[in-house]
Amino acid sequence: MEAPLREALLLTFNLATVTSVLLLVTGYPLALWLSRRVGWWSTVLRAMINLPLVLPPTVLGYYLLVSLGREGVVTDLTGVQLAFSYPGLLIGSVLYSLPFAVGPYISALEGLDRKYEDAARALALDRWQRLRFVVIPLTLSGVVTGTAMSFAHTLGEFGVVLLVGGNIPGETRTAAIYLFDLVQALEYERAGQLAFGLLVTSAVLLVLIQLLGKKLIART
Repeated sequence: MEAPLREALLLTFNLATVTSVLLLVTGYPLALWLSRRVGWWSTVLRAMINLPLVLPPTVLGYYLLVSLGREGVVTDLTGVQLAFSYPGLLIGSVLYSLPFAVGPYISALEGLDRKYEDAARALALDRWQRLRFVVIPLTLSGVVTGTAMSFAHTLGEFGVVLLVGGNIPGETRTAAIYLFDLVQALEYERAGQLAFGLLVTSAVLLVLIQLLGKKLIART
């Protein structure tokens, strides 16, 4: 395997892994909080979380580029330009994949029968014990689905990562961008091989998500 392709694949899988872990750590508590809230403000927050589902990726990428660029508000506040760097790429990936993680988390939490928590409360388990021994185990299928979906979604990101990360070999050039470069260079055979590899990887991930989710549901 040629070095540029290897770098692009390693960066892509690294980005997908870190993104899915960050979304698990931050997204599950957010989903837990939203699943216990009703009101217009929670509705608005849910809409903002789901915005990347309907928003063109280039629109989100543009606003991130403006915010993280040389004259962006984030740069003014921190003194650090995050555009065209791995941290900026990571921020874009987390925001763009947010609904793919939080959505399944919320669905699993809202589908949890509260009688189990009531029983745990009657046994004098505190909030953290109920979360550890009741809530998390009973929503594990949703956790796995959301985390795996965010991983798989990050593998195929293009518009957001191109605008906010650019096309820097070894630093921000992901597999999707590398595929675009191959097509631009009219190297269709190599592009087809890479596209097929990404297609198979995505299909296998989706099958595994379905099988693992059914297995976890059956165990609960």
